[in-house]
Amino acid sequence: MEFLQLMKSECSLTLIIFLLLFIKLWDGIKSNRSLLNIVNMLLLANLLLGFFFNVDGDLFNGMFHTNATLALEKNILNLGTFIISLQAYEWLSDHKHLLEFYILLLCTLLGMDFMISSNNFLMFYLGLELSSIPLAALCNFDLHKIQSSESGVKMILSSAFASGFLLFGISMLYGTTGSLDFKEIAPLLGTSKLQVMAFIFIFVGFAFKLSSVPFHLWTADVYEGAPPPVTAYLSVISKASIVFIFMSVLFQLFHNYEGTWYHMLYLSILLSITIGNLFAIRQDNIKRFLAFSSIAQVGYILLGISSGSAMGSSSAIFFLIVYTFSNLGAFGVVSLVSALTGKEKISDYKGFYVNNKMSSWVMAICLFSLAGIPPTAGFFGKMFLVTAGAAKGNYLLIALAVMNMVISLFYYLRVIKAIFIDDNESRMPALKGSLTHKLALVICIIGAIGTGFASGLFEYISSIAAK
Repeated sequence: MEFLQLMKSECSLTLIIFLLLFIKLWDGIKSNRSLLNIVNMLLLANLLLGFFFNVDGDLFNGMFHTNATLALEKNILNLGTFIISLQAYEWLSDHKHLLEFYILLLCTLLGMDFMISSNNFLMFYLGLELSSIPLAALCNFDLHKIQSSESGVKMILSSAFASGFLLFGISMLYGTTGSLDFKEIAPLLGTSKLQVMAFIFIFVGFAFKLSSVPFHLWTADVYEGAPPPVTAYLSVISKASIVFIFMSVLFQLFHNYEGTWYHMLYLSILLSITIGNLFAIRQDNIKRFLAFSSIAQVGYILLGISSGSAMGSSSAIFFLIVYTFSNLGAFGVVSLVSALTGKEKISDYKGFYVNNKMSSWVMAICLFSLAGIPPTAGFFGKMFLVTAGAAKGNYLLIALAVMNMVISLFYYLRVIKAIFIDDNESRMPALKGSLTHKLALVICIIGAIGTGFASGLFEYISSIAAK
């Protein structure tokens, strides 16, 4: 019973994957809409289960660890996956590989859960590969589009490159400490040049996965070519999982190197925020636009993490909850437009408000939240991140981060201007999404506004992060 409680999320996902395999082999349900309803109910059950029966403990001789903070992080991923599944209804309702999509998707989520709970580099790497390889297949899921194939190839190559850096760094750590266990390695780290080099390789591997500058070059091309629901998954779920384990590795394993990794984060923050914002201004494809927006958002997350404190981890977790609602709300509109019209350019959204008022307001509110404009939750999320980053007393970095928030207003408002002010004769017709898609948008709007006023949520995150 204790085993099932400690690995509750992993066991639940494994059970769902096997159920979907049995349904695929049985081939008794022919309707995609019936299958989608079944899968969404299973994902909802998995999400609700994450709020109950949470206990702290270790398994596999300490390789697997869970506590209240890690359970919350996993449930953030479960929530985002459930929303993405609701948004993918139109795209998957006529897709002949529906079950294969969900099996791959849940395998990546399972790998992320193992990665988050890892207390050992072996468990971490197994989770990383379990999450990365199916994700590359998902990027290539639009088999009839050459851009999707290109996206899959670039995803697998960048993943392999990042894994190579991580493995090289891990092998150096093992060679100098004789262990793969985080708790055993941490006290053995010193001023050895080989250990410092190992840390640099591991940091670079994480930077590739986070798509922080200058290791971001794969991001826009992969986001553009992948199907919109997969792009949303890459932008939110995949990124959040890497942030969670990155915080654990920095704070628990490499806390002796805080002086080193702070300066590395400083440079990465400055480059990610500035270059992400400047390149977002130039984009016309809305998925590439959101890709560079996500690169800039990573810079702000790293700003909070750079404090190396419980406040930093709390603010990062809180912001990722806000980011999940805000970014998925924007991607929900993009997914609907792409599935029903095939249009993915910002210029295609001119006059969008005339026939699609609800979707227009969802996009506007979510973009305002991503920009950090009050009273949306994004304002509170960025305020906590900046406050945490300011604890180091580096006010030049804080000033530059705030200045970049002003720059970001330009490109977010450019999209809103196209939707509400610009007009053209070939504006989009009224797009009627399914009930599940509308439900997903409502959830995102409530989260993008209400999360900022839920002071108890941040207090709860702070209380469990401080333990």
